[in-house]
Amino acid sequence: MKFSTILTVCVLTGTLFSSIQAQESINKDAISPFKQYCDGYGNPGAEGLGYVSVLKVSAGTVKKTDDMLLDNIVAYDRAEANDAYVGQINMLTASSFSGLAGQIWGYDLAVSETIKEKKEKPLFTVKQYDGSDLKVYDGAPLIEAGKALFGTERKRRFPLVPGAHTICANKSVTSYRPKKGEPDAAKNESYGVWSYIVINIAKDRTKDASLFIEDAGVWTKNANDKDLDAFLQKHRKSVLWSVAACGKDQSVLYERSYISYAYVIMKPGEVGTALTVAPYVVLAKDAIPKEGFGQLKKMNLKEWEKSIGFK
Repeated sequence: MKFSTILTVCVLTGTLFSSIQAQESINKDAISPFKQYCDGYGNPGAEGLGYVSVLKVSAGTVKKTDDMLLDNIVAYDRAEANDAYVGQINMLTASSFSGLAGQIWGYDLAVSETIKEKKEKPLFTVKQYDGSDLKVYDGAPLIEAGKALFGTERKRRFPLVPGAHTICANKSVTSYRPKKGEPDAAKNESYGVWSYIVINIAKDRTKDASLFIEDAGVWTKNANDKDLDAFLQKHRKSVLWSVAACGKDQSVLYERSYISYAYVIMKPGEVGTALTVAPYVVLAKDAIPKEGFGQLKKMNLKEWEKSIGFK
């Protein structure tokens, strides 16, 4: 019995050591083969084994024509192009985690000043399965960080290379607001569309993945954007309920969460799309400071922008 116990302890200790050693040996560099373009994770030519998740929520609209399928395409395309630019990519869907080789832009790399200087205050908390409180923060700093990296459609910085095959955490919803009268939900009609993105940072990132949650839906009550915004603020707690439930299912605790949402009230006769997306990318070569990829972990976002020559 004593020999068996000692052997078991040794095996478990060795397994734990191997796990820690493997974690430390991961090369998290994530460098694209292109100078001015980021690329999708897993494509040929990248340097390093790492990847970077960039958060975005947006919406787009188009005046309805006689072809709803084409209207859907254009509204979706505009949601991709609005705000942080993620246009012209072949978007592939993941189900959706940032793992041991993953990093969050604005949180792990080129850290938002609001986060780095601990200026943020939690919006609310939710209970996790062990009874601890999960603090939930406004995700706006991470959304702005994404815009700082990719740029906008008119002022592009380091967007994804056109045509990139890009794995993304993503969901979307598309709906039509009729020219006259009240929307008919049975016909996928509504006044507005909305979407959320949430990144939940694992408490122990040496063994657990950080979790993305995306949600999207339609607004059918009225054309008042203040009412829709009030609903979305309240609905955040429902979104975070799902985070706690997923954590319990996987025996994973989260250290903190960041949540953002976007919406649009369509004009009569418009088709609208709400998109939530976090592409998994490797960074453009020219987005890497001259000191190397590791310097991104030490920089705040403004320092990164200055080092690259944007500000």
